[in-house]
Amino acid sequence: MPPVEEITQLLSGAYINYFHCVRIVELLKVSESSSKNIFGGYSSKRMKDWQEIIWLYERNNVNLAEASHLLIRNVNYEIPALKRQIAKCQLTQRECTRKENEYSSNAVSFKDKYQTVCKQMGIKGENIKCELLSLLDELPQLHESIAKAVSNLKSATCYYETFVNFLVPSSSTVTSSLIKHIEEHGNTTVYQWKTGNIPSVTVPDKRPGKPASESKDSNEEKIDWGDEANVDTNVDSIEWGDASNGIDWGESDEIIDWGDGQANTDDAGIDLVDDGLKTDQAGISDLDVITGPDGETVLDATKTRNLLLDELLELQAFLRQRLIEMKSDSDILSANQFQTAPNMIQMQSLESISSMEGAVTDILTTLTSMKMHNLFLLKTSPRYLDRLVDSLQQKLKISEKMVSSRKIVVEKRQTAAKEQMNLEPKLDIIRSKTKELQRQVAEEISKKYKNRPVNIMGEINII
Repeated sequence: MPPVEEITQLLSGAYINYFHCVRIVELLKVSESSSKNIFGGYSSKRMKDWQEIIWLYERNNVNLAEASHLLIRNVNYEIPALKRQIAKCQLTQRECTRKENEYSSNAVSFKDKYQTVCKQMGIKGENIKCELLSLLDELPQLHESIAKAVSNLKSATCYYETFVNFLVPSSSTVTSSLIKHIEEHGNTTVYQWKTGNIPSVTVPDKRPGKPASESKDSNEEKIDWGDEANVDTNVDSIEWGDASNGIDWGESDEIIDWGDGQANTDDAGIDLVDDGLKTDQAGISDLDVITGPDGETVLDATKTRNLLLDELLELQAFLRQRLIEMKSDSDILSANQFQTAPNMIQMQSLESISSMEGAVTDILTTLTSMKMHNLFLLKTSPRYLDRLVDSLQQKLKISEKMVSSRKIVVEKRQTAAKEQMNLEPKLDIIRSKTKELQRQVAEEISKKYKNRPVNIMGEINII
């Protein structure tokens, strides 16, 4: 073929129809004009071949059949398929965008939850288990600060007790007994709170959350019994020496004089009154060795801590009720009612009671905070540590999973967008080619009917 750009483009397509051949012949008429003879024919072999193709097309209207088949195929199959693929790509992009936003928000949400819990518990979150165990070292200091704060509630407890005794003189109920004990003695042991005696030695339970081997004293010395393999457990094998030369235990009839001028062979006890000691009081019997729950402090023990919370809530409710009564319009009547009350009751003002109530509320807030709640559970429940660590790590794992899922969705959205970009130009080309083919078929049919107007109707007009 001659080096004509338009001919090259026509021949480079996936298919060549009748109208392409007609256009090629028109272009060849220009390039092959030199081979035209005096009769108007062409001596060029190329020109003769293409003219024969056109003649074969026009024979029995094969050109119209082929063009109609292409129109039907494009309208019914090719264009709808491309539209469906583009719509699928757009739907995929919308779904991926929605999931991307969800994954991003969920990742941030779980990360924030993790950081919030760590912040509430007072840990950084780098090494969760070690940091949680290290929190137990802060518990004595926190208990000391709580006990110090409770010791500042003397005015509130005194006011409450005076108020109750004034209204119910015959009542023998002791109000806020544990609070008053902490005010006077601090965070003592449960044994001291129950009995009033200070124990000499307390042996608290081992620290939960650690293996049993760690709770043992590292300096504990093991008794060396020698080579255990050489120890013969058979008593008969022990050589006691000659029975005739046995140990002389003294005459059994001899009465030992211990210096008191009396002999008592029936009493095996030893009386050391002269030395100021007695056997039933010697040794460590004078020491109060407290172990188990009674050896814990009142803030460590669950029962006493719950009792303290109950007393604080009772005191808080009383103070809040007094604030409501003093702010109400019936304060004049209450003032007349308390004219005979002790000075402790009459001297209280709205500001002083508000200060008392604020102090009680602060202690309750500290005791019921999430950090204290988890510290108490860590101390009393060894299995809680593992559950808490798993819960925090699960939040991090979910956050990381959301981030990885977001990356996958982003890649899928980008792939769908790229596929859509490749399909849209194809759809535009096939649409334009179909419209052009529609016009050419209409013109070809019009030629067969004396150039009457021809309109091809149907779905081809809405592509």
